[in-house]
Amino acid sequence: MKVKDLMTNQVASATPDTSLEQLANKMKELNVGSIPICDSNNVAVGVVTDRDIVLKGVSVGNMSASAKDVMSKNIVSATPDMDAHEAANIMAQNQIRRLPVMENGKMVGILSIGDLSTVNIYENEAGQALSSISQPTK
Repeated sequence: MKVKDLMTNQVASATPDTSLEQLANKMKELNVGSIPICDSNNVAVGVVTDRDIVLKGVSVGNMSASAKDVMSKNIVSATPDMDAHEAANIMAQNQIRRLPVMENGKMVGILSIGDLSTVNIYENEAGQALSSISQPTK
């Protein structure tokens, strides 16, 4: 099965200048733990997680920060035509729960551990990826 068969197509994103408060409110509204950060051409330039907001913003008293100040810039991604097994391996190796899906440099979706677990043949991969993701970082 391909990533495009499992991914979420409608993905909310924010800009590098979006405030932490706006990001947190968007996460709350959408019940998600991360927001991709895209430039004006819908090219992903980073990802902000709820953890980024807390550790790089709130805990250091930097509530005036914006997405560009706290986002992770090393984006690991998949393509829509990538095999879902390969995407699960990428998630496990990089200890990430959500994998942006890029096509021609633009974000077209996101694949989550939850998406993988909805298909019986991927339950093992989702479980293995979650186990790897949950390991302490090296």
